[in-house]
Amino acid sequence: MENITAFDYYKYEHRELGWNTPADYMDYVHPHWRQFEAPNPFLHYMLGVFYTGFMFASLIGNGVVIWVFASAKSLQTPSNLFVINLAILDFIMMVKTPVFIINSFNEGPIWGKLGCDIFALLGSYSGIGGAATNAAIAFDRYRTIARPFDGKLNRTQALGLCVLCWLYATPFSLMPFFNIWGRFVPEGFLTTCSFDYISDDISTKYFVATVFVTSYVLPMTCIIYFYSQLVSHVRQHEESLRAQAKKMNVESLRSSKDQNETSAEIRIAKVAIGLFAMFVISWTPYAIVALICAFGNRALITPFVSMLPALTCKAVACIDPWIYAINHPRYRLELQKRMPWFCIHEPEPPKTDSSSVSSEKTVATNETS
Repeated sequence: MENITAFDYYKYEHRELGWNTPADYMDYVHPHWRQFEAPNPFLHYMLGVFYTGFMFASLIGNGVVIWVFASAKSLQTPSNLFVINLAILDFIMMVKTPVFIINSFNEGPIWGKLGCDIFALLGSYSGIGGAATNAAIAFDRYRTIARPFDGKLNRTQALGLCVLCWLYATPFSLMPFFNIWGRFVPEGFLTTCSFDYISDDISTKYFVATVFVTSYVLPMTCIIYFYSQLVSHVRQHEESLRAQAKKMNVESLRSSKDQNETSAEIRIAKVAIGLFAMFVISWTPYAIVALICAFGNRALITPFVSMLPALTCKAVACIDPWIYAINHPRYRLELQKRMPWFCIHEPEPPKTDSSSVSSEKTVATNETS
């Protein structure tokens, strides 16, 4: 009787479970995923269709954001460098999507471990870099609105913070790519790859905990702090203005121009808060799945459940550009000029006089929007 090696049985086992995956690729798949039967082909095809829609919506939406913000002089302000940076990161997140789409319709990976690593590398930069950029946006909005005269970042400072966002993501992207600390491995459907959050060794657990703290908890803490300070400042300022107006028996101490400028600032702050909400929706599911697999009952995480966080990330990358379009007044104005068929009706800002006081206010408004 012919001897059957362990490797022969291994190949037989994973084919019996229906996985359309090369046997050598299965060496990188954690045993937790191997115990499940291969997902129904319908689920692969459904995800492939969803991702195709996400890809076009995000690449077009974020591409338009990058184009408009980079080409319109009225939008080339220090604050908007963060918006461009976030759009670039969202764009990168979706550039890798064709790999997943092809894998989905193939019902298995076709580019091997290197393709897996590159896929995860792009996801790591876009995810961690996006978290850092959201924190930078919150910091900038706080300084601009709460400290309008001495708190605004200049172009060099804003550009430096954007570079720091990329540098912040670099160690946690390159270390697993080169297997220095952590590693990139296939996820539940074996058609996508991410951090190894499921292995039992202590090094992996430390890596997952470190990424969770530095890439989720710290940015979230910074964002919540800066926005809470911003809201508190605006509330106190408005209360003091109303109290003073009541003492003077006038309806408001603001001129119509000041009211327009304040309204624009608040709308831009709403953009930032909307982006933060998208950040929470996008990355909280990933954080929960990673923590359960690393430190909890991993039996709760099936291949299908492991794919849900990826869907939320891609969906949010499609929604982000519309947040700019809905609430950013100058972006809406520029988009209206370039794409009138978008049916955007943003009124032109009021003309300012030539006095020095008005000129100074105009500069301040341009810097913050």
